[in-house]
Amino acid sequence: MKHYASIQDISDIHSWIKEARKIKENPLKDKKLGKHKTLGLLFFNSSLRTRLSTQKAALNLGMDTIVMNVYEDAWGIEFENGSIMNGTTAEHIKEAAAVVSQYCDVIAVRAFPTLKDKEKDEREQVLNAFIKYASVPIINMESATSHPLQGLTDAITIAENTTKKRPKVVLSWAPHVKALPHAVANSFVEAMQKMDVDFVITNPEEYNLDKRITKNTTIMHDQKEAFKNADFVYAKNWSSYDDYGQIVKTDLDWMITKEKIGDAKFMHCLPVRRNVVVEDAVLDSENSLVIQQANNRTFAAQLVLKKIVEDL
Repeated sequence: MKHYASIQDISDIHSWIKEARKIKENPLKDKKLGKHKTLGLLFFNSSLRTRLSTQKAALNLGMDTIVMNVYEDAWGIEFENGSIMNGTTAEHIKEAAAVVSQYCDVIAVRAFPTLKDKEKDEREQVLNAFIKYASVPIINMESATSHPLQGLTDAITIAENTTKKRPKVVLSWAPHVKALPHAVANSFVEAMQKMDVDFVITNPEEYNLDKRITKNTTIMHDQKEAFKNADFVYAKNWSSYDDYGQIVKTDLDWMITKEKIGDAKFMHCLPVRRNVVVEDAVLDSENSLVIQQANNRTFAAQLVLKKIVEDL
């Protein structure tokens, strides 16, 4: 595999899940695979789980890691072609990506959207620039529109916890105090579309996701109705897509409660704001899978790294 940029890079999600679960059983089995290989992790935005789990995955494969918080540790990088660089940027991505490629065998990049310019965000300027100008494989650690490491993690977690051949999975919008990206929701939708699940999205009418992502997935604007007979409820906030990046409605009635989801398993990518997105009673219950999800981040990343390193 050359790059891992989106869920669409997964050829067969069922075989990937099976392989990731085998890795989980013995994470150090391929400890020699990454010997003398270096993973560079470039963070344009903050991270806890993504940073630690991806680094841990590389160490499990015997790789060395170099971590950089780009905005704090590097020169300002210019991404526009033909620009006159007489402002705050001192280095163009053409040189930066080429140079980093000489130091690292694989580059992982995390860069959030502006949530101000939809067209620019959907061009995936930062991620695609690294793919274009780097000479080594690129891994998406969350970009403007997708978070494929999280999406793969979520698929693994559902497979581990389902007792049904075709479980009902509900992705629910939840309230938040900030305008958040669509990346996690988009990749979760794409992952579920590849799995054999009864998948439903529920959100206020003002918060429909990009139709090019949701496609024919059922969308319900009645949360209570959507939750009926649900086996898994995945909560996530996202800002408006049509009124791009805006909080157009704050409806606390959409907070996830124990009363609403009953015995359904609860999922969230973390971090989560307690008693805003979801009440304590859900997060602290035995049906909460959020810590298991966070643990599975390592094995999703390790699987991706394994497939890439095997092809180096």
